[in-house]
Parts: sequence; structure tokens; C-alpha cells
Amino acid sequence: MSYSNIAVTSMLFAVFFDLFIVRTQLLTKSIFWTSYAIIFPMQLITNWWLTSRYIVMYNPNTIIGRRLAGAPIEDILFGFSLILATMSMWVYIGKRMNRK
Repeated sequence: MSYSNIAVTSMLFAVFFDLFIVRTQLLTKSIFWTSYAIIFPMQLITNWWLTSRYIVMYNPNTIIGRRLAGAPIEDILFGFSLILATMSMWVYIGKRMNRK
């Protein structure tokens, strides 16, 4: 399985997880998109720093080839899925804790 496949699969899982498993539906809320707008530039800076210094390198045969801030587009998708899944769990656990 290529990095592209893993990134797309992780993004689809995170969306499914948010909307149907924990049902936080963060994707439908402006607070999520505002938070993501704050996080996204830092993700780009981090990706650029790691790839420009060859700390992280990608095999060109395993990625689509398009890059943003030095990192493959797959990193953006993977980062999005990590952020969405983490925030969904955070909201879900927070709601459960408040019910007790």
C-alpha cells in the first residue's frame, strides 16, 4: 500500500469516525474549521522545515508528486485526519465526562 493510499484511507476513516461513530459532527461546525485554519499554517511550516532539511524524505514512487510547502499533498491529508480524529475524540470524551 502506498503512502497516497494510506493518507486517503486515513482521511476517509477520520470523516466516517467523526460523522458516524462518535457523532460529534465537527465537520459541520465552524469552530472546527476555525481551529483547523489556525493549525494548518503550523502544519505547513513544520512540513516545510522537516522536508527542506531532509529530516523527512519521501520515495517519489509512493506519493502523488504534488507538494505544498515542501511536503507531499498526502501529508496534508494525513495531518487533516489526525487533527479531525483527535478533536472528535476530545469532544466525545468531554461530553461523556460531563454526563457523569
